[in-house]
Amino acid sequence: MAGKLTAAQGTGILLVTANVGSLFEDPENLQKTWLREFYQTVQSHKPHFVAVHCQEVGGKNYEASMSHVDSFVKELLSSDAMKEYSRARVYLDENYKSQEHFTALGSFYFIHESLKNIYQFDFKAKKFKKVVGKETCSETLESTPSLEKEKFPQDYFPECKWSRKGFIRTRWALADCAFDLVNIHLFHDASNLVAWEKSPSVYSGTRQKALGYVLDRITDQRHEKLPYFVFGDFNFRLDSKQVIESLCSTATMQTVRAADTNEVDKLIFRESDNDRKVVLQLEKKLFNYVNQDVFRENNGTSLLEFDKELSVFKDRLHELEISFPPSYPYSEDSSQGKEYMNTRCPAWCDRILMSPSARDLVLKPENEEKSIVYDNIGPNVCMGDHKPVFLSFRITAGAGKSCQRGENIFREAPL
Repeated sequence: MAGKLTAAQGTGILLVTANVGSLFEDPENLQKTWLREFYQTVQSHKPHFVAVHCQEVGGKNYEASMSHVDSFVKELLSSDAMKEYSRARVYLDENYKSQEHFTALGSFYFIHESLKNIYQFDFKAKKFKKVVGKETCSETLESTPSLEKEKFPQDYFPECKWSRKGFIRTRWALADCAFDLVNIHLFHDASNLVAWEKSPSVYSGTRQKALGYVLDRITDQRHEKLPYFVFGDFNFRLDSKQVIESLCSTATMQTVRAADTNEVDKLIFRESDNDRKVVLQLEKKLFNYVNQDVFRENNGTSLLEFDKELSVFKDRLHELEISFPPSYPYSEDSSQGKEYMNTRCPAWCDRILMSPSARDLVLKPENEEKSIVYDNIGPNVCMGDHKPVFLSFRITAGAGKSCQRGENIFREAPL
């Protein structure tokens, strides 16, 4: 699989983010397809270090899905496709009975046998330790020294419903460079009708506040500041008001109100002529647009002008150019690999973002253009309601000079 390291070749890194909630609703069909596509991505890019950040591990009904989670983890750790990855760390937030802590996040890290020196940071001891063997942690992650986990404060949650949203941070050192990897899950849009009311939407503001909280936490004074990659389900949405006004620019809008409350129940956009054909029906959980192809043609990139939530963080977070279709909400019908559900406006929810110093690691001048790939996994098959998104790149020898501490990392790490 991943060949022997040479200075010219560098260390292959594969970062993957995947909201896997659907996999535990239909493990027989979806899980097998998902794993096959994931393994093909690993075999294609031949990374030495693989980081997979999962959200919604266990699905909506976590208690009933626990056995499916266990088999998913066992399969990843013991499969033939991953047999050359001799070391692994798996962190699963399984404590669903603890409302104030539970995030349903799962972080998986795999290290190829040819990668000799890799270290993980112990946040309690404040030093790096060499990674050996395979370990799975699924009890109370709050007390696990090799990571930091937080659920967002309750007052951050829209509608005061304390759902499973938060982040897990780990810190790694390899190829003379150290960096943080942050698994994140931000708030969704509860209602299409509310999202449409103003630009930017109230939900966008909640996500902005939570993401700012995470960035402040991972760059505070408790630990040395290092390059960081934040990847997960950001739930970023297109600006609803603007995208609907664009898609329905020649349509007239009809408002339907609930008989008992007089609240807006439905918006119907019709062509002004053309037999008053319905272009879009919008309800709390319905986004039924007449032409789904607009989200697939040229990978939907004409709609990126309405993808604005990251712009608030332009000085703190960077992203490579998006050239794949919106990652959510795909049909969960295993025969409909490219169809979107008509529940939400398709959007790039699943992203891999990085600090300016992390971007410098990825975009090293000696990195050939083709060795950096930012794309989705399983474009033609059903992977659940989210398509996983990955970033593949190489860290070359000497890249650690981008890190503040650089070569001192290994002197501090006990062998």
